[in-house]
Amino acid sequence: MTGEELRAWGWRIPFVIGAALAIVAAIMRRNLHETDDFVAAKAAHKIEKRESSLRALSNYPREVLLVVGLTAGGTAAFYTYTTYMQKFLKLSVGLTDDQTTLVTAGSLVFAMLLQPIYGAISDVIGRKWLLIGFGAAGTLFTIPLLTALAHAHSALTAFLLIAGAWMIVSGYTSINAVVKAELFPTRVRATGVGLPYALTVSIFGGTADSVALWFKSIGHENWFYVYLTDMIAISLVVYLTMRDTKKNSAMGRHT
Repeated sequence: MTGEELRAWGWRIPFVIGAALAIVAAIMRRNLHETDDFVAAKAAHKIEKRESSLRALSNYPREVLLVVGLTAGGTAAFYTYTTYMQKFLKLSVGLTDDQTTLVTAGSLVFAMLLQPIYGAISDVIGRKWLLIGFGAAGTLFTIPLLTALAHAHSALTAFLLIAGAWMIVSGYTSINAVVKAELFPTRVRATGVGLPYALTVSIFGGTADSVALWFKSIGHENWFYVYLTDMIAISLVVYLTMRDTKKNSAMGRHT
């Protein structure tokens, strides 16, 4: 499409595709088998009065705070290297539209390939060490990586730097969903994971673009690098103090 066509109506196409896929997903989920843990939990509580999941969640304040803490730095980093990176490559690095598209798409494919590899590693060494690796490396290397990226002189250099960033961030993205699931027993897992996670992503992930562009607008783009580093460092403290959910999973508990 031409730029004019894309701005006039082409941007709506992904939303139409997404709406259609949502319908397909809803149909598929209606026919999925429940997990053994859910069936057991349902049987264990079938004679009890059903309790509001939000009220039940009030019994797990530590786990709720853990979801917030372990998500904050990871979601800020994720949105930095996905949605904001296109703007960064165009406005700060100075790549052309075509170069920006190729670098962004290529880095996302690279990130996708890393996810099952890191997931398999977590099955061997545990979730906690992978999260600590992300937190420590993110705290140490976010500022150098983004500074070097801002001064990149070629699309290849930009791609290699973003790929390096994904080798760090994948320590979080590959396992964050299962870590959160392993924090809660079956009966409150959906609400326990979904509610604090959604709020944290909205606050720290969804605003990454706005925060970065605001720092740029006042002439201190590098302050965003510090902001992102601080967010990851806060999550690192959580990773260091939380239990390894692979070894101490609550997924088989019903209370």
